[in-house]
Amino acid sequence: MALISKKKSPFRINNQLRRYLHKYNREHAMNISYQDLLRYENAIVLYDKNGLDTLWETVFYSPSDQEEVYESLKQIYADLKTDGNEEVIKHLVIDRVDFCTYGNTHPFRIRIVNRVNDNFDYFYIKIADASRVYGLELEHILSPNRINYVTYDNTLVEEHIAGIPGDAFLKQDLEQDLESPIRLAKEFVKFNERCLVQLLGDMHSANFVIITNPDFEEIYYRIRPIDFDQQCYEGKKSVYMPQYFKQNNALIELGMKYMTPESVWQYQIEERSMIASRLKSESQRVSDLMTVMSKDDIAPEENIQQLKAELAKHYDDARFLACKTMGEIVWNSLELVMRH
Repeated sequence: MALISKKKSPFRINNQLRRYLHKYNREHAMNISYQDLLRYENAIVLYDKNGLDTLWETVFYSPSDQEEVYESLKQIYADLKTDGNEEVIKHLVIDRVDFCTYGNTHPFRIRIVNRVNDNFDYFYIKIADASRVYGLELEHILSPNRINYVTYDNTLVEEHIAGIPGDAFLKQDLEQDLESPIRLAKEFVKFNERCLVQLLGDMHSANFVIITNPDFEEIYYRIRPIDFDQQCYEGKKSVYMPQYFKQNNALIELGMKYMTPESVWQYQIEERSMIASRLKSESQRVSDLMTVMSKDDIAPEENIQQLKAELAKHYDDARFLACKTMGEIVWNSLELVMRH
């Protein structure tokens, strides 16, 4: 069973990573920071439609600060979505600012509404954490998913990833309620493989969403991570394999019923082939990222020693034992995909 025993502290974005973010247009100057948003005057508990505490609070700013705060948030949204084009925010209003009372980054969630058609969107403002930035970049490069985020100083802004929260999705009877349970089982195998390759940890059901895509005769599924705090931090290999989290047992049972070891192996090879293809097409960007990451201090020494030993045994590859940082372990994992 995968267990995380200690809360992880954020790691500062160093100068080398900052230059990488500038190069790939992830860095934008902002008129407001995460620390500025903490200066709210009042807060009330936010309940869901069933009257249950969401563990979020809706916060309120003083009348003298609110207009400036909201205008700055709209500008951040323009930076996130349209590279700063202010034309897109003329009809937008900030409807609500929520603050999360749990989790490592204690994020703010901003609900923004189009006055013309009442359509709405969310985005998040968090403490900038190097681990999370590396996780976002690797997900953007190596997975089928694209991710928008921007940074500035100690502030990280992320787009909302839409989908059904995994823990809510898994409450249904998967065999009875799904049109194509085998396709969901297949997607989970591929998701498990991606997490292991890029060493994205803590992917229990509350940390990913499930997206359904109807096709002509079938329903296709995609699993997307929404929490990147545990990017290559823990020492246990099992933390990077969603199959070992008890919260995901319903998906494991689905796979055991509908899949053979041969089909699981086939889907693992397919996913690694897709990752290898993405690595080739983004070779310069991957090289730039890994050059920075391999020199960064983003995990305790004991975690590095444990993980490289477990991966060397898992892959029967002694090259992991020569790694000195978590970044080097990730780099070796990616090179292993390319070699095979």
